[in-house]
Amino acid sequence: MLLLDIRHLIYFAEVARCQSFTKASQTLHITQPSISKMIKTLEDELGVVLFDRSGKQVELTDAGKAVLNQSRQIIASMQNLTSELADVINLEKGNLVIGLPPMVGARFFPNAIGEFKKIYPRITIQLKEFGSKKIEQGVEEGTLDIGVAVLPVKENTFDLFSFVKEPVMLIVHPCHPLAAKSGVFLEELRREPFIFFHKDFALHDMILDRCALVGFQPRIICESYQWDFMAEMVAANLGIALLPQRVCRELDPGRITMLPLLDPMIPWHLAIIWKKDKYLSFATRKWLDFTRSLLGTE
Repeated sequence: MLLLDIRHLIYFAEVARCQSFTKASQTLHITQPSISKMIKTLEDELGVVLFDRSGKQVELTDAGKAVLNQSRQIIASMQNLTSELADVINLEKGNLVIGLPPMVGARFFPNAIGEFKKIYPRITIQLKEFGSKKIEQGVEEGTLDIGVAVLPVKENTFDLFSFVKEPVMLIVHPCHPLAAKSGVFLEELRREPFIFFHKDFALHDMILDRCALVGFQPRIICESYQWDFMAEMVAANLGIALLPQRVCRELDPGRITMLPLLDPMIPWHLAIIWKKDKYLSFATRKWLDFTRSLLGTE
């Protein structure tokens, strides 16, 4: 008979995610010997080796992969139970963890959060800023309750409602030869130096895919998490960049020229996402209702 508690599975899943006992102990705020002992207890109880510890990073064994899949389901079920009980015990209380991409938070959510807090003062909101890929991962793994992501996302994993759909625009220095044009085809940029979003952002891969469709791989001279840094690089005439239209409108037209992409167009389509089949807490339900009515849907 197994004598395990949920902590064994949580610690195991975190070691698997970090591929390191040291990193897992840091994120869980416990000592490394404690987490190592927990994992050894789990292995002894199950009668299998869960991790290959021979390399620099610990790797899941085949048995470990099977256990991880079941562990995630058990942890998710326990989290759902905890949330549902909290709703019953603490009416109109709760905590909401929201993942936001850097380009989104300042434009849509400070005022929304302020208004929401007036209605539900006992709900606390934590904002975590990540690229869209990490937000999807966080919502799927349960470290985020909801998030804002760039579509498309995995339809079998997430429920969503979309609230922004607009094109990605080209920005160049005003002295750039393309600046005088009314629009630019993507293939015209094959020899240009690109200022790119970091690979954590969905637009990074989306732009790479579109460039591949027209037959070239962009020459990337810089990758950044910050759109304002990208714009400054363009203003210094160090390269070109592709940014959402809403961001481009905030730039100084005396220092940067904005041009539409004619073909292929690259959409910036935002949605609020949450995990399918996960219990939605009182705080999450009220936030989704509130943002739907405030932002509308596309």
